[in-house]
Amino acid sequence: MKNMASRISQNVFQPSLPDSPSLLNQVLTADLTHVWMKGIKVVLSLLIITILLGLTGGVFRIFLNLQTLFSHPIEQAMRHLIVDALIILAIVEVFKTTLTYFSEGRVKVTFIVDTILVVMLTEIISKWFSGAPPSQWMTLGGILLTLGIIRIVAVQWSPTKTEA
Repeated sequence: MKNMASRISQNVFQPSLPDSPSLLNQVLTADLTHVWMKGIKVVLSLLIITILLGLTGGVFRIFLNLQTLFSHPIEQAMRHLIVDALIILAIVEVFKTTLTYFSEGRVKVTFIVDTILVVMLTEIISKWFSGAPPSQWMTLGGILLTLGIIRIVAVQWSPTKTEA
């Protein structure tokens, strides 16, 4: 029994030799980058399909909401039309960012900032129509100013600009 225990302890605690690749060593040393990239492409493809379906549904809904031009005051109908169109444009910016990551393997900061700027402008227009208090205007203005500075810095010191 003692002899068997010493043999087991030698096998358990003895490091594996490089000449005899075990399954664990193969897994630890395997390059799984291609699996990762395939997984990302599958998920991004599903995201692109989802965004396209959302865009299609959003545009279709805007067309259906055109009936409000005849049943509601023109000002209210136009507000909804403008806000809905700006939201569709924000989704187009997200789509553009997704496609850029799909093709280049990275996301440009300017695309993200542009997307946020479109969303923030949509929010500002909706607050404008709803008569928001000055504190909300100052908050939104501060966010817009910060995003504008980030956009300028991102363009000025872009990695693609220094590579060229």
